[in-house]
Amino acid sequence: MSGPPRRTAAVNRLGPIRHVVAGELDVGYVELGPADGPPVVLLHGFPYDVHSYVEVAPRLAAEGFRTIVPYLRGHGPTRFRTPAGLRSGQQAALGADLHALLDALDLPPAVLAGYDWGARAACIVAAVWPERCAGLVSVNSYQILDIASAGRPLRPDLEAGFWYFFYFATERGRAGLARDARAVAEVIWRRNSPRWHFDAATLDRAAEAFGNPDYVDVVVHGYRHRLGLADGDPRYARLEARLATRPTIPVPAVTLDGTADGNFPATDGGASAAHFVGPRAHHQVPGAGHNLPQEAPDAFVAAVREVSTTLHRERRPHPA
Repeated sequence: MSGPPRRTAAVNRLGPIRHVVAGELDVGYVELGPADGPPVVLLHGFPYDVHSYVEVAPRLAAEGFRTIVPYLRGHGPTRFRTPAGLRSGQQAALGADLHALLDALDLPPAVLAGYDWGARAACIVAAVWPERCAGLVSVNSYQILDIASAGRPLRPDLEAGFWYFFYFATERGRAGLARDARAVAEVIWRRNSPRWHFDAATLDRAAEAFGNPDYVDVVVHGYRHRLGLADGDPRYARLEARLATRPTIPVPAVTLDGTADGNFPATDGGASAAHFVGPRAHHQVPGAGHNLPQEAPDAFVAAVREVSTTLHRERRPHPA
């Protein structure tokens, strides 16, 4: 016998959802703020959705930014335009998706800001197409993966935190994700952000995005490719080869580490400094976990504001 239905409190939502054809996707996204404002694109991670920015996006819009928050491939209302083909989750696909979205929306150079999968996409565009990126906000610094080292063992403490990488490498893991993506997300959330006291309604809201028909395929392929257990999509071979060189990021950047991130210990930013060849500031955010924009929206808004101020300063004419 099942128990009583779970009560969920009302939660704020971003909306309405707009759609644009961008590359191989029909992208669902939210847009807030003035159409002529400086653009900022906010990118979520796995297993999360656009509501990681439920507080950040309206505040940036109120400050005059044209604020765009897309659902990544395999999430929410974003759909592939063709019914067949590999549902790749590899890093090159995420970067190509973001580049195509910037083109589809005909955006001038934009501030790209994200964490997890979203930070990876933002770092890729900032490195490979810097003319499209006015500035970067990246949680956990440089996020372009070294796929060539995928088979090397991690530290045991990191492997424990990344249990889902290895779970998704198995058919049992695929089946578990397909059966109850919400439950998988809850375990990951609690490990990623041990000091974030989210409620059932917050998790339910994000879990709606996991009902996308391609969610399981994209996620499973992404982690299998990351471990060297699945081939990439040939369409992204050239881009993936470029990423294997670990290209530097020349645009102004602000990088953030949460001091309570369950998988990525906070650093002083020095280990990744060689990957940033433009102006860069690095900050630790006390008490924040992996889903930093939702857990510490003040810090994330401040980072977007800071990189935008850097842009203004860089563009100011030098005195004669």
